[in-house]
Amino acid sequence: MSSFSTRFRVRYSEIDGQKIVFNSRYLEYADVVLSEFWRWADLSEIGPDWLDAEFNVVRATVNYIKSFRLDDMIEGRAHIERIGSSSMTHIVELHHAGTGELHATVEIVSVHVDLVARKSSPIPQSVRARLEKLGRD
Repeated sequence: MSSFSTRFRVRYSEIDGQKIVFNSRYLEYADVVLSEFWRWADLSEIGPDWLDAEFNVVRATVNYIKSFRLDDMIEGRAHIERIGSSSMTHIVELHHAGTGELHATVEIVSVHVDLVARKSSPIPQSVRARLEKLGRD
């Protein structure tokens, strides 16, 4: 599992009438965490195989454990759980930054796609090798 984590705060616009984070926001939080994960991973040295790579989300599963509330500080952690021939699975954990308590997990499966053919395609070997290393770090 990677040592990556990032923090952000629950904003007023993200809560619902029950004064807890609205359920769809957890997927947005996972997206924020993964965006920062890729920035942290900095795979640009791979070159075109990475810079031109396209991944589409094909499945996202949220496991809600405990609600976040207004002004909670969230610590998002992410790692690559599995790498297939054309897909990869990320796990995003959303913890309360103050208590460390796990509030939700999000599993996201993405598929490498050929945009011209509009279908899945194998992950290039140079990218796979680097992703596998990330999965072990």
